[in-house]
Amino acid sequence: MNNTQCLSHTTWECKYHVVWIPKCRKKALYGQLRKHLGEMLHELARQKESKVLEGHLQPDHIHMLIAIPPKYAVSQVVGYMKGKSAIHIARTYLGQKKNYNGMHFWARGYYVSTVGTDEEVVRAYIRDQEKEDHRLEQLSLFK
Repeated sequence: MNNTQCLSHTTWECKYHVVWIPKCRKKALYGQLRKHLGEMLHELARQKESKVLEGHLQPDHIHMLIAIPPKYAVSQVVGYMKGKSAIHIARTYLGQKKNYNGMHFWARGYYVSTVGTDEEVVRAYIRDQEKEDHRLEQLSLFK
């Protein structure tokens, strides 16, 4: 499966598994916004010449498989996506006209790992994560 892409002087295939959470795991607010975040995150990735290949919005965190060109640092793209989406959430859903200091939606930091030949395994993990979380939650009820 050859998924290499080209820039003017570079041929590349850089894929990353990225996870981040809302601040304080704001499940109630995040749960209401989940359905609106997917397309927004795809568009923000496109603005940085990146592409969300697989993504799943969990009840309290985001998993995504994203292809990022080598001319961008992963931190630059993820920071851009988190920052712009937080501003959009504050303005659209929280009724704020300005983005004041201290008004953060996402927690600081994120998890990232490179995806090499295990791309299909990572895609399956992202797709099935919610089912697995639910199964583990059900098991914990019997303890």
